[in-house]
Amino acid sequence: RPFVTEDENIRSKYRCTLGRETAIQKMEWTKDGWLRMADGEKMAKLYVEESSLPQHPFQAPVIRDDFNGEKLLNFYYSPRISAKRFCDLKSRKGWLRIRGQEALTSLNKVSLLCRKLTSINASFTTKMEFEPKHFQQSAGIVIYYDNMNYTYLRKYYSESLGGSALSLQQMENGQRKQWLDERVLLEREDAIYLKIEICGRDCQFSWSIDNNSWMKMGPSIDTSLYSDEYCKYGEFTGTMVGVCCLDRMCHREYADFDYVEYKELD
Repeated sequence: RPFVTEDENIRSKYRCTLGRETAIQKMEWTKDGWLRMADGEKMAKLYVEESSLPQHPFQAPVIRDDFNGEKLLNFYYSPRISAKRFCDLKSRKGWLRIRGQEALTSLNKVSLLCRKLTSINASFTTKMEFEPKHFQQSAGIVIYYDNMNYTYLRKYYSESLGGSALSLQQMENGQRKQWLDERVLLEREDAIYLKIEICGRDCQFSWSIDNNSWMKMGPSIDTSLYSDEYCKYGEFTGTMVGVCCLDRMCHREYADFDYVEYKELD
């Protein structure tokens, strides 16, 4: 843009991608049923008295989910509808099967299973099997704020390339962008590995056939685009990373995911 105000520069500098954050404070319930700061003030304190509650051990966060259980773990999210409507852990043991539905821009039936980004440095990886038969069918990995703001590394059927291909697709405040020159035509319908690596404001997508040699897909994306400060629709959800499947034609084609792995990085 030819001119950027000082306020816009400040907002750009302090964009936050982590959504709601929790701080332990001393609180009390008022007589009329409201939860308030114990000292009657409104600002959080840097130091608080140690709690007298007994210690309680919590399990370490799950890094890798191999989908060996009978139901999804409780840290997954799906927009507006229950994941039970499109996720299947029974048809293929040890795999998550996602039945495709509407586009990621939809506000209705979207087959997206994601988890919250909990660090400004993280990686998210999956192994996927998917055989698209029509250009309206795709599946892959996504960084997501809302239906108008996401970047999607997808495997889909390309009519112009004549087969299954990989491409990167971005929605930025409702404006679609694709890197068509970087599309990759896949030679076989083998399993494929997909990865998102986030390092501060740099978000890089990549793919691999063997989980060893990785190839970048598209440029580095500015992670701060997925924040309340940048997104016009500001739903205060924070950034998510996840897997999805689309079948905009019949809502029945599916993709299988062997695992998802989420790591917080130093």
